[in-house]
Amino acid sequence: MAGCVSKVELSVSCQSLLDKDLGSKSDPLCVLLQDLGGGQWAELDRTERVKNCQNPEFCKKLVVDYYFEKVQKLKFGVYDIDNKSFDLNDDDYLGGIECTLGQVVSSSVFTRPLELKQGKPAGKGTITISAEEIKDTRVVYLEIEAQNLDKKDFLGKSDPFLEFYKQSDAGTWQLVYRSEVIKNNLNPCWRKFSVPLQTFCGGDFNKPIKVQCADHDSDGSHDLIGTFETTLTQLQKGGSSLVEFECIHPEKKQKKKSYKNSGIIRIKSCKIETEYSFLDYVMGGCQINFTVGVDFTGSNGDPRSPDSLHYISPDGINEYLIAIWSVGSVVQDYDTDKLFPAFGFGAQVPPNWQVSHEFALNFNPSNPYCQGIQGIVDAYRQILPQIRLYGPTNFSPIINHVARFAAHSAQQGTASQYFILLIITDGEITDLDQTRQAIVNASKLPMSIIIVGVGEADFKAMEFLDGDNGVLKSLTGEPAARDIVQFVPFRQFKNAPREALSQTVLAEVPKQLVSYYKWQGWPPVKPPEVKIM
Repeated sequence: MAGCVSKVELSVSCQSLLDKDLGSKSDPLCVLLQDLGGGQWAELDRTERVKNCQNPEFCKKLVVDYYFEKVQKLKFGVYDIDNKSFDLNDDDYLGGIECTLGQVVSSSVFTRPLELKQGKPAGKGTITISAEEIKDTRVVYLEIEAQNLDKKDFLGKSDPFLEFYKQSDAGTWQLVYRSEVIKNNLNPCWRKFSVPLQTFCGGDFNKPIKVQCADHDSDGSHDLIGTFETTLTQLQKGGSSLVEFECIHPEKKQKKKSYKNSGIIRIKSCKIETEYSFLDYVMGGCQINFTVGVDFTGSNGDPRSPDSLHYISPDGINEYLIAIWSVGSVVQDYDTDKLFPAFGFGAQVPPNWQVSHEFALNFNPSNPYCQGIQGIVDAYRQILPQIRLYGPTNFSPIINHVARFAAHSAQQGTASQYFILLIITDGEITDLDQTRQAIVNASKLPMSIIIVGVGEADFKAMEFLDGDNGVLKSLTGEPAARDIVQFVPFRQFKNAPREALSQTVLAEVPKQLVSYYKWQGWPPVKPPEVKIM
C-alpha cells in the first residue's frame, strides 16, 4: 500500500443555505464521507452544529489522509440538525457536493453550489472548502564547533562527536541527532546539519534539549567529554554572534574544586527554515502538466487481431486504455485547463506513410492537445485504424519533446509548472543509449517520466532506466541529477483494482517534484504562512 503523503485539514463554510425551520434559521452541520467503491460511502468526520445560521463558518476542521496516487472521492453533506440524535436520517438535508480531494487541494478556494442529488441543484446555497496540510514544515539548521576539549585518548587527542536529545513529556531523553566523528581533534568543527523542528523539540522552542560531547571508541565504549542543557530559544540567541556553552563532565566537577569545564561548545549558527512539501507546491500554484506517449510499433501486433495489445475488446478496453485512464484520472485534477498533449511513436502515418516517433494522436501537430482524459481516449480510438504499426521503438524523441517545454518553464526560475510524461509501451526499446542521455538531461528539469509496460515482454531495459537499483548514467558516464523514472509492468495489476495501478505508478511523483524544487532552491509561488508557535 502507498504511504499517505500527509494529513490535510479541511475548513468548511456555507453561504445562503436553505431555511428549513419555521420561526428560526437552520442549525447546519457538515458531514464528510469518503467513497468505498460500489456506491458505498463511509463517514470520515463531521463538523459541529452551528445554531440559527444560514452562512455558517464551521470551527471544527475535517481531517483526511492525503494520497497523491489515488483519486479520493469525497462527499460533503450539509444537514439542518433539529435533535440530539447522531442519525442524520431524522434531519433535513440542505444539499451536498461530490468532488475529489485532488480538486480541493489544487484550488486555493473551492466553492460549489449545493445539490440535492448529483446533477440536481438544491436551488439555494453554496459550500466553500479550503485545505491546509497538517505539518510543521520547519527545519532546524545548526553549525557547531568546539574548543579545548579534554584529551581522552592515551596515544592521541580525542575523536569527538555530538549527540542531541529532546526531553519527552514523560521526562525521558530521546536521541534526535548524532553527528559525525572528527578524528584526533580537540578543536573540531562539525558539518552543518538539519533536523525537522517537530523531531528536534516537538515544535516547542522552550523544551529542554541535552547535548552530549563524547570521544568515539570503535568498540562502542565511548567516553563522555561533557554535557550541557539548553533550549532552541537559547540556541537561536546568537544571531550574528556566537553562542557558547561550557561542556561539563559531572564526575570531574564533583571531584575537582579547581574544575572549570571540559571544553567550550560554540553554536556558529542556528537557523529555522521552511522545508516545503508536495502540497505546499501544489497549493501554492504549481500546475502539473500531463503528456501521454503511446507505443504503436509492430511488436504490439495487428490491432484487428484479438491477440494484439492494441486490440479493443468487445467491452471497449485494452491495456493501453486502462493505463491512460488510471494514471490520467489522478493527474487531471492538478491541471486547470485539462488540455493534455498526446503523442504516438513507432508508426507509419498518413499521408506519406513515413515512420514518426512523435506524432499527435489527434493528427494536429500545431495543437496536439486533447480535452481531458476522455479526449485522449477518443483520439486513440480514432487513430488506430488510420496508421500502420511499424518500428523501431524510440523513446528519446518524445522525452526530448516534453523536456523542451520543461526547460522553457525552468527558465522562469519559479515552481510554477511540473511535467509528467506517461509512456505506455510493449517494452522493446531500440534507442537505449539515446534514451539514457535524454533521461539524464531531463533529470535537471521539472519533469518525471512514468513507463507502463503492457504485454508479456521482457522488461529488463525498462527496469534499467528506472534508477531504483543505482543511479542511471548516460553512455558518457554522466549520472542523472535525480531519479525521475518510474517503471511498472501492467501484468502485475491485471487482477487488481484499477486504482492500484495509479497508486503504484504515481507513488514517487511527490518526492520527485519536491526534490527538484529543493535542489533549485525554489519556494512555492505562493508559500504557506509559517505559524510560529
